[in-house]
Amino acid sequence: MGDSITIDGMDQDLALSKSEFLSRQEVLRRRSRRVKQLARLYKAHYWNLMEELKRKHKEYYWLYGKSPFKEDEKKSSEQNDGNKLGLGFQLKCQISDCKEKAMALTRFCHKHILNDSKQILYRGCNFPIKSGQICKKPVLRSINPPHCPVHAQAAERYLTRALKRAGLNVSSPSKLAPKLHVVVAEYVRQIQTKRREEQLKSVSKIKIEEKTSES
Repeated sequence: MGDSITIDGMDQDLALSKSEFLSRQEVLRRRSRRVKQLARLYKAHYWNLMEELKRKHKEYYWLYGKSPFKEDEKKSSEQNDGNKLGLGFQLKCQISDCKEKAMALTRFCHKHILNDSKQILYRGCNFPIKSGQICKKPVLRSINPPHCPVHAQAAERYLTRALKRAGLNVSSPSKLAPKLHVVVAEYVRQIQTKRREEQLKSVSKIKIEEKTSES
């Protein structure tokens, strides 16, 4: 059941409820008050219905990729020359082995959205993984740095470790805005360490080759 509605001027109506007769002015005042309240209720109910209609229209459009109104569908078909973007009743992603539903106004699901050369909302995650490759999972272009949720947490952990090595013991880097020179110094130290390791490996490799040639 919905919430009960309190009638405006209920105290005045209660005071006059035991009266045998009411004057014309009192009757008109009470009717005017109730009509105005009823009009406000109708307006509030109308705008609530409009918001619900917008929400359902958005859900329908997201699910089927087209408007539920025949007029809008006809205009859309005329603009696209009958070339529907993998939606409507063609809900599956266009990748052959994929069984996911295509996103609205495209032929691909979220996982394969980067295969759509016309889309401009997504880009690939650039977090480096094994063998010198990068993740390339789709993320919104507004996300910076462009990391998927899994690698965003990994990058946060790496940054926390780097800050700890620099002498800043923090539980979460999002709660701290470290000085730029501290972060740069730590990155430079890590780069130099990796270069030294590579140099040592190359030197040891050369020595092994020299010994092999001598023998």
